[in-house]
Amino acid sequence: MARSLVIKVTAGADAPERCNQAFTVAAAALASGVPVSLWLTGESAWFALPGRAKEFALPHAAPLADLLDAVLAAGRVTLCTQCAARREITVDDVIEGVRIAGAPAFVEEVTSEGAQALVY
Repeated sequence: MARSLVIKVTAGADAPERCNQAFTVAAAALASGVPVSLWLTGESAWFALPGRAKEFALPHAAPLADLLDAVLAAGRVTLCTQCAARREITVDDVIEGVRIAGAPAFVEEVTSEGAQALVY
């Protein structure tokens, strides 16, 4: 059975190390051939908008924009419905390839056979 990762990132610029770790693990897993679904929640919701990941900087870490591009190219990126609504982010605002979905989709992913959920 193939294993997959569902990674939920709850932090953004408010907790940069935790945020960057989630994106780094997602990109590393994809590079290793592991299917990845990355969920943007809380303050990480802002990274669903064009240009926002380029504004993020953390010393000695890969650029967040590069990590996000890698996940968009080979995995799935989802913006939490409620998190988007609280920030007045709509489907027309997000980067191409980012979907908006809610708790039922998250539960479906984390309970699928072979899935491992990580929360940062």
